[in-house]
Amino acid sequence: MTTAPVRPWIALLVLASCLAGVRAQEFILDESGEFTPASTPERGTDEWVMAEAARLIAEDEPGEARQLLDPWIERNESEENAWLPRAYLLRGDAKVMQREEYQSLYDYEMVIREFPASEEYETAVLREMDIAQRYLDGMKRKLWGLFRIEPARRLGEELMIRVQERLPGSRVSEEAAIRLAEHYYKTRDLALAKEMFDIFQRNYPDSEYAKEALLGQIYANVAQFKGPEYDASGLIEAELLLDRFVRRYPADALRSGIAEGLGSRIDESRAQQMLSTANWYLDRNDEPSARLVMRRLLKQHPATSAAQSALRAMEDRGWIDASGEQDAGVPELEATP
Repeated sequence: MTTAPVRPWIALLVLASCLAGVRAQEFILDESGEFTPASTPERGTDEWVMAEAARLIAEDEPGEARQLLDPWIERNESEENAWLPRAYLLRGDAKVMQREEYQSLYDYEMVIREFPASEEYETAVLREMDIAQRYLDGMKRKLWGLFRIEPARRLGEELMIRVQERLPGSRVSEEAAIRLAEHYYKTRDLALAKEMFDIFQRNYPDSEYAKEALLGQIYANVAQFKGPEYDASGLIEAELLLDRFVRRYPADALRSGIAEGLGSRIDESRAQQMLSTANWYLDRNDEPSARLVMRRLLKQHPATSAAQSALRAMEDRGWIDASGEQDAGVPELEATP
């Protein structure tokens, strides 16, 4: 995934600021067919400062907006002024336009932590999610306010987690959860990806992303398997999850062929592990155990290359003849649990 261009993102942010900046403002249709404010805030009032700052931001003048907002915030931050959350939000927006998104987080956090009941609360959370996504997409923090060389991936992850905590059960929280899970998978933090996909499915079972989350969890389990010498619990879980996917989304499974392709991969991986176990027994001269594991491999995973290797090994040792009949000296396998 590539980092989105800065300007389009800022343009959307500015538009939202302007729309929010005219809280409770009424408009009338003038003679030219344009909507104009029914009234204009009196110059010098708190409402005028907010409206003027929003206008300057909309006109791509964030520096001038901050010249209005900085002294206003300094004068009012120790008081219970109802316009403070709006001022912090606008100043944060101005900082983002000046490419100081890390510094803007201080203003957005003031809104979130000090004014949770304000109209600006959810908007501030959304702003932080936008910044988090840019960090996850690879944008670095500025070092000494000059050069973007400071890794910011961990900060992006933390911000995405905060979004879920601050707007639980919301569509915004849902979006943050799936983005974070996909990010973990993309960066090969497979244990975290597996956990996040699982959390997503439990928290948002009816989400439009539920199918993608289930697939992501399957792939994360498969990708965690390091080889036949390692624990196969992830493969077993992937097999169970794949069966759930086929039952829940049969049309998608059939159309994409994922069940066949992924199922074959899981089947081969599990078979290779069984073959590795059999060879381990052979290295220790425990032929009865090796023979038993190979017979189970042939029974459970007959279509794999590991099964063909096991078959040749058994033929070479006289444990099975060329027709596939078991040597009389080999006990039948018990039913697989």
